Amino acid sequence: MPLAPSFLSLVLVIFLIVYFLSSAIKILREYERGVVFRLGRVIPVKGPGLVIIWPIIDRLVKVSLRIVTMDVPAQDVITKDNISVKVNAVVYFRVIDPSKAVTEVEDFLYATSMIAQTTLRSILGQSQLDDLLTRREEVNAELQKVIDFQTEPWGVKVTAVEVRNVDLPSEMLRAIARQAEAERERRAKIIHAEGEFQASQKLADAATIIATAPSALQLRFLQTLTEIATEKNSTIVFPVPIDLLKPFLDKKESTT
Repeated sequence: MPLAPSFLSLVLVIFLIVYFLSSAIKILREYERGVVFRLGRVIPVKGPGLVIIWPIIDRLVKVSLRIVTMDVPAQDVITKDNISVKVNAVVYFRVIDPSKAVTEVEDFLYATSMIAQTTLRSILGQSQLDDLLTRREEVNAELQKVIDFQTEPWGVKVTAVEVRNVDLPSEMLRAIARQAEAERERRAKIIHAEGEFQASQKLADAATIIATAPSALQLRFLQTLTEIATEKNSTIVFPVPIDLLKPFLDKKESTT
């Protein structure tokens, strides 16, 4: 039995209503915004929450406002002192203007990645290898400043850039190891020389005290005898202070 025309019309109406609701009602999360194109023109950004658009004449593009962590592939860089290294980095950025991120650039993720790679080669190529290894924070700050300046027209804010790994050639690693070893030897010699200098100062002070107080020499002599006596020696040889012999020498001179 053929279906009644009224039933077919009801089904068609229900289908159109379901299609309209599914196309018109959008739910955006707290970290999402919707850029709506109405007949090709951008209208104010929507979201978060429930968003209603007109099917067919409206098109909604979702944009996330969360921070994106992008790994920059290793780049071949020749530093200012002509040393070839491989450097990779991590870029942290987020969208602060969804409308610009959609309308000003075709793919802001890809564009930010390309800008990060070219900037990494450019900035590190102007740095010395020692600066790249020891002044990492300053290099990161310069990279963040330059990349952020170039992505600002796209509504993208670069919050941080971190250089992760610096791969050096094997011969450069050996040179750095030799340099570090030479530095350690230099410090050891300086410490040894400072110790010798301090010891000589103390000996000079002791000689000054002994010269002004002869009894101190006698006390030191007795202390030395005590230390020797505690050891198990069969023969003890010790010098006789000249002060003990002085009275006899004076007496002999007077008799002569």
